[in-house]
Amino acid sequence: MPNAAVEAHSFILNAGKLPTEKGEALYIRGEVRFQQEPGGDSLSPKPVLLISHGFKGFKDWGFFPYAASQFAQRGFFVVTFNFSCNGVNENDFDELDKFSFNTYSREQADLSLLLQALLDKQLPEGERADLQRIYLLGHSRGGGNSILFASEHPEVKGVVTWNGNANPDLFDDAFKAAIAEHGVAYVANARTKQQMPIRRGFYEDLAEHRSRYHIPERLSALGIPVLQLQGNRDSDRLQAGFESLRQAAPQHRCVTIAEGTHTFGAVHPFAGTTDQLEVAIQLTADFLKDLLSTAD
Repeated sequence: MPNAAVEAHSFILNAGKLPTEKGEALYIRGEVRFQQEPGGDSLSPKPVLLISHGFKGFKDWGFFPYAASQFAQRGFFVVTFNFSCNGVNENDFDELDKFSFNTYSREQADLSLLLQALLDKQLPEGERADLQRIYLLGHSRGGGNSILFASEHPEVKGVVTWNGNANPDLFDDAFKAAIAEHGVAYVANARTKQQMPIRRGFYEDLAEHRSRYHIPERLSALGIPVLQLQGNRDSDRLQAGFESLRQAAPQHRCVTIAEGTHTFGAVHPFAGTTDQLEVAIQLTADFLKDLLSTAD
């Protein structure tokens, strides 16, 4: 396994304002990681891997820093970040007011801001990024977001999903009824014991963009290579979604990871890697390596 040191550089991007009376500012906070090759060209461009977290995730959750470092050690210019309304500022879900305003459109806009910052070389050490080789990796809802984003941005040359979602609507009928009645409903965070608010704008956004955010259709039409990894101990809903994506887009590669939970056995705070996480990292690295050799 690679063990060379990896450099990490923080950044903050302005992502606009909340649609409230105060208009609170929104930010995308992230890190760039890469490995300086000993004795090599310090400015040699590296393929880009942009990693998106999921619904109740954030860039510092559990395996993300570790996985990002692993991919950096394998030669990538790795970008991790917090979506601007993911509910995390400096600490663990300390911005739940912003979380309540999150939508797929906002997350897609955040990805657009990140891509443009890459293309404009505005991220730290941006000259090290090979802008002709940009790849996406998304976990859970970040997987669905990565598919959707790639379907509209030809700059993306490949996508990997880890336990990605097939349906942008994560909630049951009772949850939807509560939003319809009160304008807001709450989802429990079992780890932090917080009640996390979702406003009706989430469903208004999905209704307005029903075709745009139909993940199986977007995946089926996607002409670039896609690798989907799914743990066989994940939720029934996500495993069913994985099968629906497989059927909708049989041209893409699908792999089931034995004994893999939704987070491949990793926890937060990170307590070390797992066999399943190592399999996911290696399969992802091999897939991307194949794409890079084809592109060369």
